[in-house]
Amino acid sequence: MNFKDQSHPGVLVLEDSNHPEGVAFEGFLFGAIPSADSILAAQKTKGLARDRGYGEVVFNTSLTGYQEILTDPSYYGQIICMTTPQIGNTGVNQEDAESAHPWCAGFLVHEISESTSNWRTDPGPSGTLNEYLKENGIPGLYGLDTRALTRHLRAQGALRGVILPASERAKAKELLSVLPKFEGRDLIGEVTTKEAYRWPHPKAALQRTTKIGVEEVPPFNRNAKNTKRRKVVVLDFGTKWNLLRSLDALGCDLEVLPANTAARDILARKPDGVFLTNGPGDPAAAPYAANTVRELVGKVPLFGVCMGHQILSLAKGAKTYKLKFGHRGGNQPVLEVGSGRVEITSQNHGYAVDEKSLPSDLRVTHIHLNDRTISGIEVPGARAFSVQYHPESCPGPHDSRVLFERFIAMMDT
Repeated sequence: MNFKDQSHPGVLVLEDSNHPEGVAFEGFLFGAIPSADSILAAQKTKGLARDRGYGEVVFNTSLTGYQEILTDPSYYGQIICMTTPQIGNTGVNQEDAESAHPWCAGFLVHEISESTSNWRTDPGPSGTLNEYLKENGIPGLYGLDTRALTRHLRAQGALRGVILPASERAKAKELLSVLPKFEGRDLIGEVTTKEAYRWPHPKAALQRTTKIGVEEVPPFNRNAKNTKRRKVVVLDFGTKWNLLRSLDALGCDLEVLPANTAARDILARKPDGVFLTNGPGDPAAAPYAANTVRELVGKVPLFGVCMGHQILSLAKGAKTYKLKFGHRGGNQPVLEVGSGRVEITSQNHGYAVDEKSLPSDLRVTHIHLNDRTISGIEVPGARAFSVQYHPESCPGPHDSRVLFERFIAMMDT
């Protein structure tokens, strides 16, 4: 049954240089109900509420996994449009969260399901997508033409936008003129952990319950080949929990540190390896991260994913640039150059490494087959490599989990 509450007509307004008043997509509000005043007031605060209702509008082509997408810190400051027409029929639950709470600025769907049909859904109203967004202060808009919006973003590129009640449509132009842009803003510093902690995070679910018992997440076998424990420092640029679950299941004891931790403090812990996580925004806006990683290269094994890939590349002297509309979805094809093997990967990023800027001591290992952008690099002889996608596969395919085992083998040599 589709969501039928149409008591709050709403509108998404995009900035557009070709249309002075912006481009509007009409629908109905669900979740938290925003206003122009609340969006302006939030800009004076710090933390999650700062950009609720306002953000960079992007689209995601995943068929499922909307709860994992909502709780991915890489979406901080973004309004997410799901290209799959109907969202919400599996509800939400505590076990599928990829962090302690949702991070996005808004959520756009064509249809929202009012009823849920998954036995794992949390009981009561809090198990529905509508209530979940409302409880976390995130505005949503349904009933809009998400296909037309996606085509517009593909043509124009990712654009800033605001979600407003339809009655406040006229205020959108003024809002967009005074709200800050995202380029050059250090989003990593806003999402990273403020204090060091050891995995598991107190709020993380390590296991998913099934009708026949308990299933590991992901399905790595803890007892096979994993008797040795390795000490790994995680440099948190905005990590997803399933990255940490994956390393833990393969025999790693994890200490998660803030993104601005100095290299000397990391090395003082004498780790067997350092893991560089995913995260939001412009990698060049956090130069301290690249400076730290630069001091680590060659001294300890390094494995980076997504933002970690970009930070490792910057640390070695490469440059990054903003993609027109980014790669976001669980169906992105990547070629492993050495073997010719094609992986279907989960990706979420708006920046890429500039191939023309690569120094001679960086080697390209993976290429995105849709646009030939760099999807993986390694530093020969330094036990350091990275990929521009998510091998933890939540949500997404499992093609790339072998990369975790490569990191384990690297630490054992």
